[in-house]
Amino acid sequence: MGGLGAPWSQRAACTPRSLGCLTARRALLTVALAAVLSACGGPEDAGSPDDDALATADPAHLDVEAARRPVLSKPIGLALEVDNGEGKPLSVRAGATFYINQIDLRASVRSTFDTGMWALRTTSDLAGVGWVGLRPVDEEPVLLGGPGRYTRRRFYRGAAWMDLPSFFIVEPVDSRGVLTGPPVVLNIGAEHQRRPTTDDFFVRRLRAIQTAYDCTTPRDCTSARDYEEEALLEVRNAYQHAQQRAFSLSPRTTSLRLRWSLRPFAPYSIPVQQVSAPEFAYGFGIDVEARTPPRQDGTYAPGSEITFQVTLRDGEGKRLHPQGSLPSYNDVVRGFNAAGIQYYRAFFDATTTYYRRKHRERMLMTQIIGPAQNIQPIRSVIDLDAFLDPEVNEQTVATEKRDGVFSQFSILPYANIVFRGAFFPEEGLWDRPNTDTWQYRIPANATPGTYLVTVKGRRVYLGEDLPASRTIEIQVGTQQRTEAKLTTGPCNSCHSQGAELSQVLHGNDNRAACAGCHTPLGFELEGPIFVRTHFVHSRSNRFGAPLEKCASCHLTKESIQRTSQAACLSCHKSYPDSHVKKFGPIESMYVGGGRESFKQCTDSCHTRHPKSGL
Repeated sequence: MGGLGAPWSQRAACTPRSLGCLTARRALLTVALAAVLSACGGPEDAGSPDDDALATADPAHLDVEAARRPVLSKPIGLALEVDNGEGKPLSVRAGATFYINQIDLRASVRSTFDTGMWALRTTSDLAGVGWVGLRPVDEEPVLLGGPGRYTRRRFYRGAAWMDLPSFFIVEPVDSRGVLTGPPVVLNIGAEHQRRPTTDDFFVRRLRAIQTAYDCTTPRDCTSARDYEEEALLEVRNAYQHAQQRAFSLSPRTTSLRLRWSLRPFAPYSIPVQQVSAPEFAYGFGIDVEARTPPRQDGTYAPGSEITFQVTLRDGEGKRLHPQGSLPSYNDVVRGFNAAGIQYYRAFFDATTTYYRRKHRERMLMTQIIGPAQNIQPIRSVIDLDAFLDPEVNEQTVATEKRDGVFSQFSILPYANIVFRGAFFPEEGLWDRPNTDTWQYRIPANATPGTYLVTVKGRRVYLGEDLPASRTIEIQVGTQQRTEAKLTTGPCNSCHSQGAELSQVLHGNDNRAACAGCHTPLGFELEGPIFVRTHFVHSRSNRFGAPLEKCASCHLTKESIQRTSQAACLSCHKSYPDSHVKKFGPIESMYVGGGRESFKQCTDSCHTRHPKSGL
């Protein structure tokens, strides 16, 4: 419990609204700030080698004038990362203004047997932050693999450090560790409540994960000898009031010292390089164009094959790649792409919906879905074979006859380059340059209406980690524009003040353009948007409304009539013994079972939800 700052008996008695809890929180802030400003040295202090200089620093050392200068340009959101105590070096544009938009903090240990998370609790970088209360809450296998190569993940919450209110202090310092500007204080808040007026980040995810890499089956890990235990702290998407806490860096600044209030005397150092004349601007934009011209009336005929082209740009409109091509996969994932273009990275940095770094998956992807009036969730499972076929660049994920709507998607670079390159490295696919075009074929019997074409991606450039999406509309068989009939909303009840859908996730506030990409995959069944939405909101203690009150998000009674296992068990963690006997035990925390979880039940089941408000 080292570094918690208050006796455990006091903390355990705190309730979210108790005066004692608020007093303890203020006391913790006061203690930590006093520790920072006085630069108390000690055997655990991993800070500057010149603490005396910091403690007695003349105000002239601080670039106060820089902090007082008016902000002449939009501040840039910085992403900070620390892995096992080491800060990832950060390059930024000299003279720009910044705010902290994202912090990823990770500590891990590797072992040859199941330590029950004891190794992480006692030997990792976060060994002393307070692990009382840690407990497993979810478990999920990775469906890819083979005998002796399956992966199982167990997810843990409830540790004291995960639930206790805490904050970060970011200090710009010079090569001697002397402050070059005022520190920035960032409030994480508490796991059990969402307070947009005092919290500084919309997303706050603190957890521990145990991964067994060499299980005999997806669930049998008794013979496993390769375990990883890790603790993760993810905060991102700064609220507007935190964005206004902008700062600039003195030319003398060589690093950012990151203090966490639960370990204030062991700060992290993030090296900073200031680039005076970078090739590109900050920001990220996506243009999408249909290169195949429509008919004279502006529509495409059913059966048409349409070529589309994407252009990725910086915030000033400059191209990030030559027209007609995209960089090779290896150039991007190895960091050789100076423009900051990103591709799918989960081969190297595993991602798991809600629990682990899904924002770092960074897939560049496109979809078509329509007609708009028929848009609905897609429940047909797409297998890995469709990604590996060297002859198929675009995957058909839904047909009107089977799914009620037509949809195709394509990864950029194509899936048969990204995924096939991982499974068959001898083919050298990851070294090939890629095209910025693709083709979608409209079915010959397509229902007339408006079809949506979307590209979503992410750019990481000079400290900025930014998502973006772009959707265009094409008319098929009619000039009459049609619209999607959304049965949920309004999301902006919570997603506001810097957490709008246009800022979080994929930077996409057009929810009609989600279902085509979010389909169940044979190796990632939780793909559908209804599964992910239910799962995230049911696991997040920061969702303010009662979970059983479906009317918080659903607009119609019909939209909550559940007719598949996936629809129920993406939110519920258990079901009656009668269901276990009839349908089997729950085997997936996301959808309940396997691919059968998307099959329709009888129309007489789950036609209402108790306390739904509908």
